[in-house]
Amino acid sequence: MSQALPVLYSFRRCPYAMRARMAIAASGVRCELREVVLRDKPSELLEASPKGTVPVLVDTQGVVIDQSLDIMLWALRSHDPEGWLRPSQGTLDDMLALIADCDGPFKRHLDGYKYPDRQPEPERDAAMHREAGAVFLKALDARLQSSRCLFGDNPALADIAIAPFVRQFAQVDAGWFDAQPWPRLLEWLSARLNAPVFEQVMDKHPQWRAGSPGITFPHRSAGRPTGFEGRP
Repeated sequence: MSQALPVLYSFRRCPYAMRARMAIAASGVRCELREVVLRDKPSELLEASPKGTVPVLVDTQGVVIDQSLDIMLWALRSHDPEGWLRPSQGTLDDMLALIADCDGPFKRHLDGYKYPDRQPEPERDAAMHREAGAVFLKALDARLQSSRCLFGDNPALADIAIAPFVRQFAQVDAGWFDAQPWPRLLEWLSARLNAPVFEQVMDKHPQWRAGSPGITFPHRSAGRPTGFEGRP
């Protein structure tokens, strides 16, 4: 059974959902956004994807996409006006490899740093996870020595997919993060968080309830991502 718009189940503060929303907003593909509360998941979300995580997209033909990167690719392959799939340096495969490093080792250390009490007993060392995660961040800073973004001077898929997780890492201890010797990374993160597309997708929405309409998303133009003006 078809539906008028794809349905996107999302949670505002989830970094995986953030990057999916940014790709959809940049593409201009219209969806019905259903904001969920993770401690009160609607049965419709669980029916679509029993694993119960967000984001989950159900397209107009009922096909379910429940991985954030796949949702990004689905949206951008439909319409990619900013060229996020076509970086000025490197290839899509290069970007996917860097995203895999973020989603794998870095994300594990991010979780260990932010939630040490949730880790197995031998791994409840927040400082250890912070230092291990910093290895990835130092590598990002090194990449940014020669360009404004991770794959050239314009934001691309890797920047959008990785930034929400760097943001989350930075928020654990902002004082420590800001004191680290990675000025290019700090500049890059600030640019990503001040870009219109990020500000748009962080709008607050009420919890969706079954039988009520979702939010038409994106509901305003994201504009061209900015934030690098003034840098030589």
